[in-house]
Amino acid sequence: MSAHIARKRFGQNFLHDHGVINDIIRAIDPKEGDCLTEIGPGLAALTEPLLEYIPHMHAVELDRDLVARLEKRFKPEQLTIHSTDALNFDFLSIPAGEKSLRKVVGNLPYNISSPLLFHLVTFAPHIDVQVFMLQKEVIERMVAAPKDKAYGRLSVMLQYRYEMEHLFDVPPHAFTPAPKVTSAIVRMYPKPVSARHAKDEEHLSKLVAQAFSQRRKMLRNTLSGVVSMAQMHACDIKETARAEELSFEQFVNLSNYLIDASA
Repeated sequence: MSAHIARKRFGQNFLHDHGVINDIIRAIDPKEGDCLTEIGPGLAALTEPLLEYIPHMHAVELDRDLVARLEKRFKPEQLTIHSTDALNFDFLSIPAGEKSLRKVVGNLPYNISSPLLFHLVTFAPHIDVQVFMLQKEVIERMVAAPKDKAYGRLSVMLQYRYEMEHLFDVPPHAFTPAPKVTSAIVRMYPKPVSARHAKDEEHLSKLVAQAFSQRRKMLRNTLSGVVSMAQMHACDIKETARAEELSFEQFVNLSNYLIDASA
């Protein structure tokens, strides 16, 4: 079969560095009995070594040419391929055993990484761990602390849902074709429902989105008509505060206070 040409519209960059691959496998820590799903297996750089540890796994792949290659390379009892867009995929449609750890891993297409991360939030209560390769800049935003220039909506909403670790960086030359940016690996542990205290997560999401819609402005301006100065003071938020200064806990407290005030 002829060599596969990476497609820009799918954001394809294929990992080939064996040292990096081994480091990622260690981060995933595959164990027999895991219910493991890989997003965007591509040329199977991770798939093949993962299957040395577990007898069967699932893969979500949109590129039909790559699906055909995977079907020729792996037996159905080794790899179940879901030929679809991960942005629309129901990750709970994959059955997991009662004692199985549900893991979702992959080299995520950089052009859809943020929407895909938010899509996966829907399934977070049912996933034990996620290990992803992403653009380093995106991971820096994910784990950024308040007052950091990288801190934003993505930081708040993912830190509310996950404990996250920026594990290590991956240089461009580890890929074919080499991307123009440095990549990195993040490991994400979804928080249990008991650790999430927002009374209405949709309200929280909308509040955070509006707060960061004009990040240079003070919250009293960006949230004008939504939050009064008195309500900000009641939540111990300074009247000069900007969105980037509030932790995810402060956003949760503000959202809950507004819900209670409107009841």
